[in-house]
Amino acid sequence: MKRFRRHGQESHRDRIKQELYGFNKTVEHGFPHQPSALVFSPSLQLLAIGTRSGAIKLYGAPGVEFMGLHDENAAVTQVHFLPQQVDLVTLLDDNSLHMWTLRAHHGVSELLETGRFTLTGPPGAPPSVTRVTAVLTHSSGDMLFLGTEGGHVFVVEVPGFRELEERNISLENVTNSLPEDYGGRRILEHVESLQENPVNPRQVLIGYGRGIMVIWDLERHSAVKHIPATQQLESVWWTEDGGHVLSSHSDGSYCRWMVAGEGTQSEPEKSEVPYGHFPCKAISKIIQLPTEQGPPFLFLSGGMPRASYGDRHCISVIHSKTHVALDFTSRIIDFFVIRDGPDHIGDPSALVVLVEEELVVIDLQTEGWPVIQTPYLVPLHCSAITCSHHVSAIPLKMWERVLSAGALQNTHYSKKPWPITGGQNLSPDAPQRDLLLTGHEDGTVRFWDASGVCLYPMYKLSTAGVFLTDAEPNEPNMNQCTEGEWPPFRKVGCFDPYSDDPRLGIQKIHLCKYSGYLTVAGTAGQILVLELNDEAAEQTVEATVADLLQGQESFRWKGHTRLEVREEPVTFPPGFQPFSLVQCQPPAVVTALTLHSEWKLVTFGTSHGFGLYDYQQKSNVLVRCTLNPSDQLAMEGPLSRVKSIKKSLRQSFRRIRRSRVSLRKHHVNSAAKVQEANARLEAELAEMELAPVQRKIEARSSDDSFTGLVRTLYFADTFLSDSSHHTPSLWAGTNGGSVFAYQLRLPPVERRSEDPVYANPAKEIQLMHRAPVVGIVVLDGHGSPLPEPLEVAHDLARSADMQGCHQLLVISEEQFKVFTLPKVSAKMKLKLTAIDGSRVRRVGVAWFGSSRSEDYGESGLTVLTNQGDLHVVSLPGVKLQVQYPCIRREDVSGIASCVFTKHGQGFYLISPSEFERFSLSTCCVVEPRSLVEVPSQTPGTTLPRAQPDGPSVAHRNSTRDTDDVAVLQEIQKSLEGYQPTFLENNVKSALAGGKVLTNGD
Repeated sequence: MKRFRRHGQESHRDRIKQELYGFNKTVEHGFPHQPSALVFSPSLQLLAIGTRSGAIKLYGAPGVEFMGLHDENAAVTQVHFLPQQVDLVTLLDDNSLHMWTLRAHHGVSELLETGRFTLTGPPGAPPSVTRVTAVLTHSSGDMLFLGTEGGHVFVVEVPGFRELEERNISLENVTNSLPEDYGGRRILEHVESLQENPVNPRQVLIGYGRGIMVIWDLERHSAVKHIPATQQLESVWWTEDGGHVLSSHSDGSYCRWMVAGEGTQSEPEKSEVPYGHFPCKAISKIIQLPTEQGPPFLFLSGGMPRASYGDRHCISVIHSKTHVALDFTSRIIDFFVIRDGPDHIGDPSALVVLVEEELVVIDLQTEGWPVIQTPYLVPLHCSAITCSHHVSAIPLKMWERVLSAGALQNTHYSKKPWPITGGQNLSPDAPQRDLLLTGHEDGTVRFWDASGVCLYPMYKLSTAGVFLTDAEPNEPNMNQCTEGEWPPFRKVGCFDPYSDDPRLGIQKIHLCKYSGYLTVAGTAGQILVLELNDEAAEQTVEATVADLLQGQESFRWKGHTRLEVREEPVTFPPGFQPFSLVQCQPPAVVTALTLHSEWKLVTFGTSHGFGLYDYQQKSNVLVRCTLNPSDQLAMEGPLSRVKSIKKSLRQSFRRIRRSRVSLRKHHVNSAAKVQEANARLEAELAEMELAPVQRKIEARSSDDSFTGLVRTLYFADTFLSDSSHHTPSLWAGTNGGSVFAYQLRLPPVERRSEDPVYANPAKEIQLMHRAPVVGIVVLDGHGSPLPEPLEVAHDLARSADMQGCHQLLVISEEQFKVFTLPKVSAKMKLKLTAIDGSRVRRVGVAWFGSSRSEDYGESGLTVLTNQGDLHVVSLPGVKLQVQYPCIRREDVSGIASCVFTKHGQGFYLISPSEFERFSLSTCCVVEPRSLVEVPSQTPGTTLPRAQPDGPSVAHRNSTRDTDDVAVLQEIQKSLEGYQPTFLENNVKSALAGGKVLTNGD
């Protein structure tokens, strides 16, 4: 009966876990790492990007996002949408082709891979015969033309990937069609480009690497025109009227060829080297688009003078008398142009450029061609990310103030709306306003709207203006080209990986969402306190020095020097403005930072100690050195070249020697106790449940380096001296397993600005195994974590229970240990390392709401280990609830970058430019939900196919009864999202007039 009741209790608890916890990786924020291919579908209004890791990502209107990943570990080299369809084809560098489709399921589109194909040549043929170098999706929507390294063009039917051998264009056929005067003396090389005639789909232009271009008639299966360019071919563009072909070449030139009529054109109508007669780099891509009134737009990628500007990454835009060379800070991957009108054949409206580190969109219809701010694909790593901080449920007033400050920084952007509008965003509105703050190497803090699917930039704070650096705070705008400069460069994009001074790097951030106070700490021991202000202000920031060594002359700092503070007043724009500065000495990296805006206090820690600063009176309250005599390594600093390798090796050998001695002693004493232990164990197992197999935790030596490094700081209003009086307190945890508690005495509110704050030492705890302390939490009488500062005052949380006993939860890398307060006696513990060898790397407190009942929820600890696993630990019981694998254990930087939210979500860097978002909560999930519908079909030309028997496709289309078409459309609609692939293909093929397959096929 007892066992049955326990089973029932466990089942009830399991049901609650299912209602509270569930792991999902929901969305990737930021810019794809190492992009390798770009394409745009005018009919779907979708943008697709392929990456070198094999990912394929689709973007439409803000919030419309899809992602797929190829099974093969190969780079995506080309992406192509099938015209007027929701299908696309990818080419990988392993020469495989993959078909993807956006298929509706339960009212939401999903990106699915539906097929794959690899060209196979005749037996014994070299790989170059079938190595694909160019892909053309024919306007009929059912054929792919694949140009190869061997010069052949293969024709493949889609979506089934069936090779149409009778339509293949062999290199021999093309060579035989060339005129005799130059056909034999030139090798055509690979197929560089394939272009369809815009006004005659029966003609395809084949551009070969050596420069020769051939216009091939698909019906007559013969060449109708030859264009004998003499320079290495880079790209081809067929003008919209079908009368001219533009070719760009490796010598930085481009040519204009008239293609009306048949035969051979020996000379181009126009040949030009845009940037002079000196040797130039290749023009890798060329596009020319007409305008309704006036001259056409010409777009050129590359072509810069090799000696002077060969290292520039440029796209030249030429229109009438305007000529601009857009200068990007990273390598250009590809670009396309968006056009006006319902059919997208109007004037060019926007130039979209994918470079290696960002996506840049240029407004072509506003004077000056300004940049359009991107709502997604923003380069998070415009300067390298050094830390992050998440704040949930921002009050509306503060949200609007931050937005207003950010809007003043964005006046240089175009006012035009985002031009990519495909799909419908079906995601529900965000229930609250969330901020993600990222600190960067250049001393900036960027504020991101993290409420929904898109991580949208709101505001940028720069701290460099407080200090004397190489960059002036009010330097002129470098984006505009100088009058008369040639080439006419104009800097575009925001990616700037170079930092003027690495000491500016932001290491810790803490924002109070209620008061508008922000504190940030940097690499050189600087701690800035800032306040949100709606008006510009000119002020001087004075520094207060915190000597963490407290006069210990035996230690000598070998690292970088401190940053020099500007003595003259600095004008700060509206937004967060610094008014107070603490400078740690030595100027080591700040490792912990916490702000209490209600008490007007900031506490900070480094590898040498910690301090408490009163930012209302601008004075130090407490400075405590935590250095151990063996912590000489802590004096070297992260930017120092002096590395104590000998000491590290010595410590390693010392640990190994201790382990061996311990094993020998254990072996001698254990033999006599084996039988006694076995008998006792058998008796105990008969009466109790088996506990998990636990590993022995080896105590760490106090000689280990960095034992004084401060890992966590925490403010709490709790019981320290006795159980009847609660007082403000400060808690600090170190790398050596020490916890220091200080009782704070705050003056009355009316005397707060005159009377000093006092900090008196109250408690000190030393963990037995000296494991680093990574978190401290005080639980009130109900076992709930204490509310945040000012949270109760704003009626957003209930007051902490001060009637029952408080508990102190100390989280080390190895275990969770609960102590009673004020006596600080151990109550319970959970040994994480003993169970599976994991160590805690990140920890946060979260509220998990029930997916079934809005009135029920539980507090818990969200934990990330060095194995990359996520855990939820219950509070106050400290029991492991769930465990999920999340990050690869080898991804050390990803684990180190993880940040948790207050509602069971989290972010971590999967690359220098991308955050992966995940959720551990069933009721707090942010993920894209989008629908993309098949575009309305426009009348097009269908090419006749070789039919061994039966009427032609055109004849079948003309004789098909319209009622049959309506029935097929109804079938397709009813089966959408549920039918097997062959059924879907049958319906689609029947609607297009193709062959209907059977199960046997």
